[in-house]
Amino acid sequence: MSERPALLLLLATFTGSWISPSSAAQSSPAPREHEWRSYGADLASTRYAPLEQITASNFEELEIAWRLKTDFLGPRPEYMFQSTPLMVGGVVYSTAGTRRAVVALDARTGEMIWMHREEEGARGEAAPRRYSGRGLSYWSDGTEGRILYVTPGYQLVSLDVKTGRRTPEFGIDGLVDLKRDFDQEVDPLSGAVGLHASPLVAGNVVIVGAAHETGANPRSRKNVKGYVRAYDVRTGRRRWIFHTIPRPGEIGYDTWENGSAEYTGNTGVWAQMSADESLGLAYLPVELPTGDYYGGDRPGKNLFSESIVAVDLESGERRWHFQLVHHGIWDMDIPCAPILADIVVDGRAIKALAQPTKQGFLYVLDRETGEPVWPIEERPVPRGDVPGEWYSPTQPHPTRPPAYERQGLAIDDLIDFTSELRAEAEALVSKYRIGPIFTPPVLSNAEGPIATLALAAQRAATNWQGGSYDPETHVLYVSSQRELSMLGLMSPPKEVTEFRYHQGTVLTGVRRSGGAGSEGSGVGTRANLDVRGLPLVKPPYGQITAIDLDRGEILWQVAHGDTPDFIRRHPALEGVTIPRTGRRGSVGTLVTKTLLIAGEGSFGPTPSGVRGAMLRAYDKSTGQEVGAVYLPAPQTGSPMTYMVEGQQYLVVAVSGVGYSGELLAFRLPREMTLAQPGSIG
Repeated sequence: MSERPALLLLLATFTGSWISPSSAAQSSPAPREHEWRSYGADLASTRYAPLEQITASNFEELEIAWRLKTDFLGPRPEYMFQSTPLMVGGVVYSTAGTRRAVVALDARTGEMIWMHREEEGARGEAAPRRYSGRGLSYWSDGTEGRILYVTPGYQLVSLDVKTGRRTPEFGIDGLVDLKRDFDQEVDPLSGAVGLHASPLVAGNVVIVGAAHETGANPRSRKNVKGYVRAYDVRTGRRRWIFHTIPRPGEIGYDTWENGSAEYTGNTGVWAQMSADESLGLAYLPVELPTGDYYGGDRPGKNLFSESIVAVDLESGERRWHFQLVHHGIWDMDIPCAPILADIVVDGRAIKALAQPTKQGFLYVLDRETGEPVWPIEERPVPRGDVPGEWYSPTQPHPTRPPAYERQGLAIDDLIDFTSELRAEAEALVSKYRIGPIFTPPVLSNAEGPIATLALAAQRAATNWQGGSYDPETHVLYVSSQRELSMLGLMSPPKEVTEFRYHQGTVLTGVRRSGGAGSEGSGVGTRANLDVRGLPLVKPPYGQITAIDLDRGEILWQVAHGDTPDFIRRHPALEGVTIPRTGRRGSVGTLVTKTLLIAGEGSFGPTPSGVRGAMLRAYDKSTGQEVGAVYLPAPQTGSPMTYMVEGQQYLVVAVSGVGYSGELLAFRLPREMTLAQPGSIG
């Protein structure tokens, strides 16, 4: 071994980083539009890249350029790999593995340049948000560059982009303990707060949100408060804090009745955030308070829960807010980054913000003022009868664009492939409560109602993956799934929780499945209601919607994914023409100069019949599928793209039951790109 690699190995032992003795070849600086510098491509969270080497005519010619299996980046394999990598200066950066290591890879070959990990011991093992997380943030002043991320144990880390070593001038030797300086006491080991999302870097501040244990059945009405903080990107000094649950004297404190602001927790920002540096604003999508389905211990509208809050980037001062759900009891956390879009409505230029949601509404606001672009009406909603609960008499309903997914549940939503199947479905739901969006949970009773059944609630229409936006055409794209939630409450044993009620149902003749779900999906009983093994509701079970933001209209909707074999071959459907149903699963989308790209979120039928999923491309103007390539497992991170040395790459994280996390990078065969004018250089 030469002296230099030996020295690097010794350094790695003490710094927690492995620095490859061979660095990636550095080509001349590429145009910024060839890179992917933020989690959502840019601070506006558009997930857009103006690249067009990969097109409808050649998509199916894509081949794997490189792949990174993540099993060695932690003590055990990970089966929910959710990262969206960055690419800057010819280097791909990603989180990976069960210890949330950070890797730097040659963007052309996937060769590892360096790896960094933090050994957090008991603190990491106790974390509520473990594993690989969703990504990283990048900062540069043109001279030096840094990668920033949040560990499972809730520490903010700053790394030198060239070496992967911690930057010693940031915090304490490159670390900021996020359980400190939090305007509340949090136990450094057991304090149940963390983050899956990447921090937001805008200007010279890095903004960090907070995530907690899933909120379906909290043990106590008290919990850590999910305050949002900003730090100086160079020094790690705290710049400001925003109290998502207001303190006495702050705006919104009076919306927490009976002093509930003092003890209630959660109300964090576990989703990605967005920012407009020209306006000096960051946009915070805030989640529910403690208790996803019972809010009797927190009466009132509960600002700033389930609100978009615009804060000053430099001071953290609230500029405006808009609450999407008053006193939420449906687990309608705002799950994803607001998309910032410059649109033209009736001849008027508007700096807009478009927020996809679990409930299938797209809320479109003026991002300078917070005013709705089109009216958002306060409409009466059904009142519940759970003792001790506080119900808001109205909820906000956007008038444009229309909901992009079915909401609540009506008889017309039930399976209708045949009249016999519809009759069975109607009989099955007769012991449940159904109704429009915002029909509240019920106390579960074996005689009925067993629960409230609803689409686009706990089982989110759109989750943390969010949408994408084409700034040239002003069209927003968002995927959604159609899956039932079962919203029922029961009296828990006192040794389980101090809440009067928690989520649960008295199920008779219905299969029950429980356990921890993904972030934002809740925990516990979910509705596995079916008719002879077929879904209770009619398709599509997964779809993609294109929305014209200038007009507030849906342009097209397409079923995303082929019809599952168990439906196509079901004996009750013999001789029945079944439209393409799409497949359930939350997936992120990517939009380029000509294409909309999205993978499937579950294992499904593939052309060759082998186990796996498909990565699909659509004509972004019509929704027509124009190509598909095979993935060995479902898409679990959102796709991104970049160009280096004249070749466009398409990268996506995949994983699933029986298939551990892997990054796949696709590109066209070299001979195809050589034939394209101006492709090399």
